Amino acid sequence: MIARDDIDPLGPQREAAMFYGLFLRGHSPEALRRDIDVPKPVLDKWLRRRYEPSFRDTIHRMYSYRKQVLAIFDELVLHEKVRVRVQ
Repeated sequence: MIARDDIDPLGPQREAAMFYGLFLRGHSPEALRRDIDVPKPVLDKWLRRRYEPSFRDTIHRMYSYRKQVLAIFDELVLHEKVRVRVQ
């Protein structure tokens, strides 16, 4: 079992910043969103399998983490688009 103390609370922000850097270098935001996101059908497919309960919990945590990264990335991209329009 993984200790909850070793989870980095800034992990989603750091990962979103990495993807944002790729966006600033010209990568498509749509392609980056696909790289970040775990689509609901994929999650459902993973959960249909008969995994141990602890692994299923890990899948749910991973899904939540990816959604956090995606939300932060979307905010950064939106902020960049607003910033560019204002200048």
